[in-house]
Amino acid sequence: MREAGTRTATGVPPAAVPLDPLPGGVGVSRLCVYDTAGPDGLVGGTPHVHLCCTEAYVVTGGSGVVQTLTMDSFAETPLGPGAVVWFTPGTVHRLVNHGGLRIVVLMQNSGLPEAGDAVLTLPAEYLADPGAYAAATALPGGGAPGADVAAAYRRRDLAVAGFAALRAGGRPALRRFLDAAVALRRPLIAQWRERWTAGAAAAAARTGGQLDALAAGDAGHLADARVYAVPEPVERGRLGMCGLLDTYPAGG
Repeated sequence: MREAGTRTATGVPPAAVPLDPLPGGVGVSRLCVYDTAGPDGLVGGTPHVHLCCTEAYVVTGGSGVVQTLTMDSFAETPLGPGAVVWFTPGTVHRLVNHGGLRIVVLMQNSGLPEAGDAVLTLPAEYLADPGAYAAATALPGGGAPGADVAAAYRRRDLAVAGFAALRAGGRPALRRFLDAAVALRRPLIAQWRERWTAGAAAAAARTGGQLDALAAGDAGHLADARVYAVPEPVERGRLGMCGLLDTYPAGG
């Protein structure tokens, strides 16, 4: 098992001391939703879809809605302090900020969203051209804290235009978008599988091993218990799709 207890001056374990993963191999971040208006006048984030990951919101402040588009329907789900909302892969979603919207985001399969699991609802011509899509979605410095937020707003506005076209086009348009998103990301699937195998799949396998041990009356793994703490984000204000992110290590 991995050792705990070593801390830097800020209380964050040094890179040489790995953390066990968060429960189930999830990722966690703190989100302050963008507070500028898109081309349709609605304030908020960038519409996108996840291909492999369920996403959950725990709302901690402010108010707003999440607009969702699935093969079933378009919907708006209210967001206020204390609300918990989650949705499965294939749900096109857009956060709308009515004022001060702040969320703790839980993401299945930590590492996959950062590796390209998310696809923005850009117009069809961008999805058909990987180079054009990459250029349109790129952020200065990869979106590192302090980067120019104007680039994030530009790609947000482009995705809002694509989102409007999906709503207007109904199920056929959404099906074409989902098919195009899969085609765009298909070259990355082998890399995603490696991340999943080392992350969420390994976490589930550990539980299976523990169940086997308990069934045999073996409590050995309980003697290896560890406690981990990360007292503050490792980054503050990273440019995300929906807003500014404070990020935490996922462990593993």
